[in-house]
Amino acid sequence: MSSLDEAKARAAATYNAAADSYDDPANSFWGRFGHRTIERLDLPFGARVLDVCCGSGASAIPAAERVGPDGSVLGVDLAAQLLELARAKAAARGLGNVEFQVGDMLDLGLPPGRFDAVVCVFGVFFVPDMAAAVRSLWSLVRPGGRLAITTWGPRFMEPATTAFWDSIRAVRPDLYKGFNPWDRTCDPPALLALLQEGGVPAAEVIAEPGTHPIASPEAWWAAIAGSGYRGTLDQLDAAAREQVKRANFDYVRRSGVRALEANVVYAIADKPDHG
Repeated sequence: MSSLDEAKARAAATYNAAADSYDDPANSFWGRFGHRTIERLDLPFGARVLDVCCGSGASAIPAAERVGPDGSVLGVDLAAQLLELARAKAAARGLGNVEFQVGDMLDLGLPPGRFDAVVCVFGVFFVPDMAAAVRSLWSLVRPGGRLAITTWGPRFMEPATTAFWDSIRAVRPDLYKGFNPWDRTCDPPALLALLQEGGVPAAEVIAEPGTHPIASPEAWWAAIAGSGYRGTLDQLDAAAREQVKRANFDYVRRSGVRALEANVVYAIADKPDHG
């Protein structure tokens, strides 16, 4: 299996498994940053939007609400279980202008220049060749349209992330920090350089510092189980997983931490009218 196939399989398996905790009320960061990305795009009514790595609809659903019934949103993700969650949310809101399908950002089979806006929130870092992903997304933006890429900033969910990896190292040293793909794009210079490598000539890139509340040990565990860390967790046997859970619960209780770093980097690029 190629490195690309391995990355795709790992992402799909991780987030299909994470679907059971992904929309836990404690994991409000998905909706928060999905909405924030769409707000920054300032989508017009009637716009055609593609949301790649859409998860359970955190950005696709607010995009559909924003563009109105004359607009359309296509949400694509590798994780079919997350798409089921997204469809249920869209149906509950009576949104008939959004659809969701399983797909790969490097092989979407869509005609170039089809969309007024292309969105990718917390997804571009999952492929080994991120520049190829950017080129693929940029090609789908029509002249005069916009591309939005949102990534995690530095120190993702610290200080609890360090406690999580320490607990992993105690039971499976071979898995220690084995899945941190977002670290490759965690500051504006890195994200801007990636966009330029992917053929995007200019972009507005903004770092937004923030925090995410952790009300209890259970809330931190929900974030672990409903995020990319699920892929690491699911490689543990039952005894090791229970030890990791206990260590993380103990950490939250002992440290008294009630908020974690949730820093985000937003990029918005306007495609020139001439192509």
